[in-house]
Amino acid sequence: MKKMSLRTRVLTGAVAAAALGAGTFGAVSASASAPAAAPATTVKADTANGNLQQTTHLTVDAATKAAQAALDAAAKENQRVAVSVVDRNGNTIVTLRGDGSGPQAYESAEKKAYTAVSWNAPTSVLAGRLAQAPNLKDIPGTLFLAGGAPVQVKGAPVAGIGVAGAPSGDLDEKFARAGVAALAK
Repeated sequence: MKKMSLRTRVLTGAVAAAALGAGTFGAVSASASAPAAAPATTVKADTANGNLQQTTHLTVDAATKAAQAALDAAAKENQRVAVSVVDRNGNTIVTLRGDGSGPQAYESAEKKAYTAVSWNAPTSVLAGRLAQAPNLKDIPGTLFLAGGAPVQVKGAPVAGIGVAGAPSGDLDEKFARAGVAALAK
């Protein structure tokens, strides 16, 4: 093997050091995080100028109390139902499925509750509107059968209670109204 001159060894070492330095710099650069974002601007909101709106929502405890009251009213009449309570936005707060309720009752109760709060009216009233506007039934997530009742505060809907599983919508709605009444106590 041929011996390398001092000049070749120094040059080779410098090239190796430069390559190592470039690789390290590239790795550090690639893993470096993006510069920190500017802090969010805080806007002082004034409720008096109408930029904010406050809404009323049921607590989980209140929704459970209403659902249990509806389930108890159904049990007194030997009916096996499911009860659902949704908030103003149609999100389910609680659903109770009574012993022996049918497989369709759970979903039907949620849809009736959603429909009642969406239109701020009992679903039995809304079912009557289908004659004039049959396309209402095509709105996703709704069910225009008796059994849903809105929960109102000062006339505005804050929740909906839906009941399904009794042999008639009238009974379902009677039990839903019992859930609404339990909230007034």
